[in-house]
Amino acid sequence: MAGRTHGAAVERGAAGARRGPVLAIEGLDVFYGRAHALQGVSLVLDRGVFGIVGRNGMGKTTLCNAITGLVPARGSVKLAGEEILGLAAHRITRRGIAYVPQGRRIWPSLSVDETLRLVAAKKRDTERVYTLFPRLAERRGHGGAQLSGGEQQMLAIGRALLLNPTLLVMDEPTEGLAPVIVQQVADALRTLAAQGEIAVLLIEQNMGVAMDVADRIGVMVNGRIAHEMPARQLAADRPLQERLLGVRSADEEGEAGDDVAADAASDDGAVRVFTVRRAHGDGATVQDELAPRSVRGFNRWNTGGVSGPVTDLPREMSVQAGPADQAAMPRPAERADIPASSSAQVFDFPVAASSARAAYVAGTFDTKARELFYLRQCLDKLGLRVVTVDLATSGKPSPASVHPREVARHHPEGEAAVFSSDRGSAVTAMALAFERFIATRRDLGGLISAGGSGGTTLATQGMRALPVGIPKVMVSTMASGDTRPYVGPSDICMMYSVTDVQGINRISEKVLANAAHALAGMIAHPPPQSQATKPAIGLTMFGVTTPCVQAVTKALGDEVDALVFHATGVGGQSMEKLADSGLLAGVIDVSTTEIADQIVGGVLSAGPGRLDVFARHALPYVGSCGALDMVNFGGWDTVPERFRGRRLVRHNPNVTLMRTTPDECRRIGDFLAAKLNAMRGPVRFLIPEGGVSAIDAPGQPFHDPEADRALFTAIEQQFRGGSDRQLLKLPHHINDEAFALALVAAWREVAPHTVRPLERPHATHR
Repeated sequence: MAGRTHGAAVERGAAGARRGPVLAIEGLDVFYGRAHALQGVSLVLDRGVFGIVGRNGMGKTTLCNAITGLVPARGSVKLAGEEILGLAAHRITRRGIAYVPQGRRIWPSLSVDETLRLVAAKKRDTERVYTLFPRLAERRGHGGAQLSGGEQQMLAIGRALLLNPTLLVMDEPTEGLAPVIVQQVADALRTLAAQGEIAVLLIEQNMGVAMDVADRIGVMVNGRIAHEMPARQLAADRPLQERLLGVRSADEEGEAGDDVAADAASDDGAVRVFTVRRAHGDGATVQDELAPRSVRGFNRWNTGGVSGPVTDLPREMSVQAGPADQAAMPRPAERADIPASSSAQVFDFPVAASSARAAYVAGTFDTKARELFYLRQCLDKLGLRVVTVDLATSGKPSPASVHPREVARHHPEGEAAVFSSDRGSAVTAMALAFERFIATRRDLGGLISAGGSGGTTLATQGMRALPVGIPKVMVSTMASGDTRPYVGPSDICMMYSVTDVQGINRISEKVLANAAHALAGMIAHPPPQSQATKPAIGLTMFGVTTPCVQAVTKALGDEVDALVFHATGVGGQSMEKLADSGLLAGVIDVSTTEIADQIVGGVLSAGPGRLDVFARHALPYVGSCGALDMVNFGGWDTVPERFRGRRLVRHNPNVTLMRTTPDECRRIGDFLAAKLNAMRGPVRFLIPEGGVSAIDAPGQPFHDPEADRALFTAIEQQFRGGSDRQLLKLPHHINDEAFALALVAAWREVAPHTVRPLERPHATHR
């Protein structure tokens, strides 16, 4: 290790005494295929800190990669007067440039101390890092994957400093960090700048940090340094910040129009005017309220919440490059509605609705990195902040923003439960960890993934945990078959990959790009808030309870927005998913038949978690025993052999019904009562003593008073009543109008806004 550092010193010494600025860039160009990412960039950094700011996709990361030799470039890059452009990356590092890349890229398997000693020439050099970052000294024995995001960033900076660089290149060092950690990193940068031993090129979207730390600021627009000025000048001039960067405080947001003109110097020095439309509509929105209230605060303007100007280049130069991912980007479509001769052009600039909203790209980066990074690249180009999450269980190094071990730590039994030798159990455990991880993300604007059967299983379990309404897109080889196991009751958009998710080709490029654009559209253009004034309630209906539900919805038609769900397993799950997402004011659960399938073994079970949502949320619940007299199977030939001697009815060629026995009804009643007792909100449960379905009545095939009594008695014996928890027995059939009116009266009692109470038909209370 010492020899390696000594070699760097020798090579740096071979460059001779300093004969120019620390960094001098002239006419730097970078191309990704036909996309002109850097366009004649020139800048000089003699000492101190030079900050580069700008929106996502403007070429900032590409500039870092070009300086450090990670991407081919044309032009000139001189370090202390010596040309370094064209040298291999490791030789540029030896000349005196240390790079702190976006995403930190630390070694997850090495401890803090091992990482630093791997780079340090002398052991005492590591103490300098511990002095600069005392938190690292406390965590010196911890592995890289065990560190928080802020600690990982400190380690990445310390690792770079141990190279004893002349120039430190830092790409968004405060990205994704909590404000208190951002302040610590900013303090460290100020200390480095004050010591004067090294110069710093700082790429930063956090305006507060950039203006506080840097001596000079360069504003990057579409691959060019469009403006350069002292940081003090930019910090003191709020209108200048708005004009150059398109940011304003939330207080001023309402005063500005939706179309804002921007000016920038073009090739001939003339001023060209462009108009950028806000992508998320007119007027104040919920997202506008989330916008930062202080321009000097921790602003990020790559995602909207604010409207602002952006300068652009001639059309043939307008392709924006994102991070240096390997896949080629699709070319943008031409705007036929813009006259070629027009001096004022209009660009639709899609942005996320708030700085708090990010597009998450999740998947197995050990096998699908190219495809997932292509999704990220497309989203990045569209102006969204992107977070990549690795769900791989192989233990290989991860290139994603969020390491698999960080996800695995959310498993109830910790990382050890995820990283096992059994692939099946590892995938199952990671899916559970991801479900819990994704629920903690406060900046989630939408989630997208791509994969085969394993990747689809992993990603969609997390998607199903998200509320209805949050955009979710899954590109999958499984999307042309039975998607119920993946979609369940959620609003996941499944897109068939056509070809296998294996590499970028002419087909996968189009499919993945379409998926990314679909997610971006959903994030950037959220639907307007519903203007409906009536509360939405869920009702469950089965064919044999239809008259009851129709009578209830008719009676409540002027008071509620009635959402009816077919109780076929996924129907009950969907209703409860909406309740879990805060989209229902309560439910009238007429048809609890899915519980019978769960207890006995039918095909229309909603799972053992049916009704659990009401133990999590104190929602008004009105329920009954609709269709608990039956268990569902497919066609006649699909009925299990053990049930062939039971009372069966052919409902239609594809559905066979089986009558529940008294013993099964007792078990169903016990299950129901336990769920009712766990509910947190007001409860009314109504028992129709005259029968629970259209075919449970005198003369009908499932009429069985003994089985019904077993059901009703089990519920009555187990149910715990209270002032706002009532069990009512009515001498009506479930499809009698009187029973429907009793359900309506019960709803009006427990609903948040009681209206026109009905006189309840005669009932027995408990």
